[in-house]
Amino acid sequence: MPTSKQRSLLAAAGAVAAVLTLAAPSATSALDGPEPKAAAATAVPAAVTEVPTGAVGATAAAGSAYVETRLFFGTERPDGGPDVTDEQFMAFVDRRVTPGFPDGLTVQDGRGQWRDANGTIEKERSYELTLLYPASQARARGPLIERIREAYRAAYGQESVARLDEPTLADF
Repeated sequence: MPTSKQRSLLAAAGAVAAVLTLAAPSATSALDGPEPKAAAATAVPAAVTEVPTGAVGATAAAGSAYVETRLFFGTERPDGGPDVTDEQFMAFVDRRVTPGFPDGLTVQDGRGQWRDANGTIEKERSYELTLLYPASQARARGPLIERIREAYRAAYGQESVARLDEPTLADF
C-alpha cells in the first residue's frame, strides 16, 4: 500500500503527464496533400516550475512560452532550371526573412524527399529554416511567415514550402 507521500508524488506525476499530453504539439506538412492554412496562435500552458520534493528523476521545465516554426525549402526547380544555390538562398534569407526576424534564426542544410503534384517521389538538396519567437507574437508573425513561403515559391518556381509550428519553452 503506497504511503501518503507516495500517493502525493504519483498524483503530481499524473498531473504533469496530463498537462504534457494535452499540450503535445501536432505537426502539419504540406508535402503529401493540400497546403496547410496559416497556423493560428497556439495556446501554450504555463511552465511547470516546481517539482515535489523527493521526486526521483523529475526536473523543472525552464523558460518562457515560444513558438518554433520550421520551414523546408527545396532547391530543385520543377521547370528544369538550375538548382537554387547557397548564395541565392542566403541572399533570400537576408532580403526576405531577416527583416521580420532580426533577433535570430537557424539555417541547416538538408536532403529531403516528397511526393510532387504528379505523384512522383522527388529527392533534392534542401534547407531547413528555424524561427523561434514568443508565443504572444504568433498572430503577428504568422502572416510574415506566409509571405516568406509565397516569396520563395514565386522566386524559385516551387510547388510548396513546408511549414511546421510547435509550441515550446525557451530560455536564453
